[in-house]
Amino acid sequence: MEFTAEQLSRYNGTNGSSPIYVAIKGRVFDVTTGKSFYGPGGDYAIFAGKDASRALGKMSKKEEDVSPSLEGLTEKEMNTLNDWETKFVSKYPVVGRVVS
Repeated sequence: MEFTAEQLSRYNGTNGSSPIYVAIKGRVFDVTTGKSFYGPGGDYAIFAGKDASRALGKMSKKEEDVSPSLEGLTEKEMNTLNDWETKFVSKYPVVGRVVS
C-alpha cells in the first residue's frame, strides 16, 4: 500500500477504530499493538502518523525533528536509526511505503 504524508497522518491514533502507523525510512509499520507507546498520551505518540526517521536517529522527541529527512545525520545517528528500523521490522508488520 502506498501512502502520501497526508494519508499517513490519518493513522495517528486519535481515531480509536483505525490502526496506528509510524514510518521509518519510508517504510510504514503498523504499531497498533504498541498503542500504549504510540497512541494518544503515549511516550512516542509524537511519531504516530508520521515518518519519524530523523527523530529516531537523533533520539529526539522534538516536533521539528519528526521528519523523513536524513540530511545531515551523523554516522552514529544513522546507526541508531538503523537499529530502530531493525527493532521495528522484528516487532511490527510492514503495511506500505510513503510516496511523494
